[in-house]
Amino acid sequence: MKYEHIARYVAGTLWALHPAKMAELLSVLAYRAAGGELTPEEIKARIGDGGGGSSATSSGAIAVIPISGVIAHRMGGMDDSSGGTSAERIGKTLDRIAADPQIGTIVYDINSPGGTVPGIQELAAQMFALRGQKKQVAQVNSLAASAAYWLASQCDEIVSLPSGTAGSIGVFSVHEDLSAALEKEGIKVTLISAGKYKVAGNPFEPLSDEEHAVIQTRVDAAYAQFTKDVARGRGVDASAVRSGYGEGRALPAKDAKAAGLIDRIGTMDETLSRLMGRKASAGMRAEGELSPGLAAAAVEDEVRRRGRLL
Repeated sequence: MKYEHIARYVAGTLWALHPAKMAELLSVLAYRAAGGELTPEEIKARIGDGGGGSSATSSGAIAVIPISGVIAHRMGGMDDSSGGTSAERIGKTLDRIAADPQIGTIVYDINSPGGTVPGIQELAAQMFALRGQKKQVAQVNSLAASAAYWLASQCDEIVSLPSGTAGSIGVFSVHEDLSAALEKEGIKVTLISAGKYKVAGNPFEPLSDEEHAVIQTRVDAAYAQFTKDVARGRGVDASAVRSGYGEGRALPAKDAKAAGLIDRIGTMDETLSRLMGRKASAGMRAEGELSPGLAAAAVEDEVRRRGRLL
């Protein structure tokens, strides 16, 4: 797969992702697009799968759902080496847990830099709708940034590891202008299209002012939805989220608590012990699989799935 096709997918997707993680993701994509191969261990080392495991587990009346690595809408058939989490798969797991009367509490074990905007709004709404039916606790263990915090904010309570980080409330889009690099290589690309905006924002030429404005409008709309959902989940005005809550920064636990991003500071063991009234490690059993798998390889798969290869 040529890198320009990946660049078009990345540019056509809105991201609620920590900027540093996007830089790592683009680095891996560029390497793979150039024909490079990475082992599952190398992908996890460069992008990260959060290290939180892939199984939803339960103990007594508590279900634990891990949310680790880059979050994207769909799995797209990717395997465990891709280092991410599917919002669609989490939603299906929630449907099953919601129908189980024996489970009264859900703990989300979160270690994620965020991900794509598509799929997050719907999953956030699904989580918020469970309020009053199941107690939901988000455990920041150790990162809940951007889309991951979007989801965490829909819970009844957010707890952060003492060394954890939460926030990074914001949305961005990426456009890579490959024209100078192609010219240097003696390559000239001609796009033949029908439809006024069919090739708008393509990576073979600089972004026009008009297309920049269009993308900015999309980013602003997604950010408005993001802050609206956080405000709903946290019980504050959207203006308070926009003017506070780190203003796009990810904050360490103590600062996050002072800013209202989280409710308390504690480890996962402490959270489970408090909720269960006993040792967190006792009696855990597997309930189902939440296979990780988006990140770099999933972007390629999503490009293929949408038929966007030229």
